[in-house]
Amino acid sequence: MIVNATKSFPLICFSSGRLLFFSIVVLIGIVLAGCFRLRGSHGGGQTSFDPPRKISSRDIALPDGYRIEPVATELTFPTGVTFDEEGRAYVVESGYSYGEVWTTPRLLQIDPAGITVIASGGKNGPWNGVAYHQGAFYVAEGGTLLGGRILKITPDGTITPLIENLPSMGDHHTNGPAIGPDGALYFAVGTFTNSGVVGEDNAHFGWLARYPEAHDIPCRDITLNGENYTSNDPRTPDPNDTAVTGAFSPFGTATAKNEVISGKIPCSGSILRIPIDGGEPELVAWGFRNPFGLAFAPDGALYLTENSYDDRGSRPVHGTGDPLWRVTPGAWHGWPDFHGRSPLDRGDHHIPPGKERPKRLLAVHPDKLPEPVALLGVHSSSNGFDFSRNPQFGYAGQAFIAQFGDQAPVVGKVLSPVGFKVVRVDVETGVIHDFAVNKGKTNGPASRIGGGGLERPVAARFNPKGTALYIVDFGVMSMDSQKGVILKRERGVLWRITRK
Repeated sequence: MIVNATKSFPLICFSSGRLLFFSIVVLIGIVLAGCFRLRGSHGGGQTSFDPPRKISSRDIALPDGYRIEPVATELTFPTGVTFDEEGRAYVVESGYSYGEVWTTPRLLQIDPAGITVIASGGKNGPWNGVAYHQGAFYVAEGGTLLGGRILKITPDGTITPLIENLPSMGDHHTNGPAIGPDGALYFAVGTFTNSGVVGEDNAHFGWLARYPEAHDIPCRDITLNGENYTSNDPRTPDPNDTAVTGAFSPFGTATAKNEVISGKIPCSGSILRIPIDGGEPELVAWGFRNPFGLAFAPDGALYLTENSYDDRGSRPVHGTGDPLWRVTPGAWHGWPDFHGRSPLDRGDHHIPPGKERPKRLLAVHPDKLPEPVALLGVHSSSNGFDFSRNPQFGYAGQAFIAQFGDQAPVVGKVLSPVGFKVVRVDVETGVIHDFAVNKGKTNGPASRIGGGGLERPVAARFNPKGTALYIVDFGVMSMDSQKGVILKRERGVLWRITRK
């Protein structure tokens, strides 16, 4: 009996040191997984906000030798900043936010004397970013109601669409833009869904009722694995009604194994480019979920921040950090079956607690996938970014990324706030460092931890000389498990970081 008992516990009591260590790690993982499942979500937005918003540079921690100051306040949902030849700053206000909140999208000139409205848009936001080139502004219009567009705006306020009808009326929108070394205009188109399958969660975003036949569109022909998902049917008043839906198909449409879905341009989850004066779109790369931030490095390479999977919908995915990509031209980058090079249908780390493992949607995958430069925080919503080019500011060649912060519990559970800061990434090593973060005993937005620091950084951009880093702070966004997104207007800020 003693011998048998000994043999039944070899890894814990009598194994080698390596096996003992492995067993302890596994045991800790099991315990932590159980704790995660039992604990409630504690996201950065899961708090109340009592106006007015306090603004205080002293509440933001920076590396020694740097300082931060507010340049403009009381902005409504700002998302991007750019500069003209004279170094004057211009900001876009989105005009739309999750939660189906609508305002007027605007392009604003920011001067010490005040704010001037250059142009105003219609009800088709969000305006998700802005670039300036040779006397004109270029804005990515998200396309929530009418499809995405890239707009050219002249200083007199004239708006000219360069491309229209982009398929971005779903969960994710048209983002960017960026001017490439080749003089072309680069932009990104997000996916309709979280992970390839239209589900009940998309009704909560509002678009499923507007576009019941909408679904993700591949950029190239794909062959499906025939996986279908059953979900509640929000189209009917009976709560017991269900629908069966396959990948890359309208809600309620099942698919078959080896069914081929034809690709076309423009498409979902892609980076596209057009001539600077408009024209037919050309595919740059695809296989992204929500490709948000675009920036060209000093060596001319295109980099991208991707908002990764959420733990929601018919095919939830767990624990996927936001990739920073050095984009491989022409390549598929893994969505909806991979996170980086990690397949979702293998291992345990992508299984949401209490739910099933994500199934493989595509029957055929490329032989080799690109690998991300870095993986940023899970649910950090790592968005607009830029590269330092001036040694006077420091960290030349490194990427400075604005992290909007988690939207828990809608996107999935987090045990503490994630994001709500600016990080810098050494793209040669993939090492991530905090650069601008609120002071406090814990991480999070000022509305949660107190003080007058950052709320939700959504974009980072250097001025033309590279001596100042401007941070676009979207403002206060709270999250409620019942009410969803709760927003406050006129709480956005444009910050400026310089070296002392």
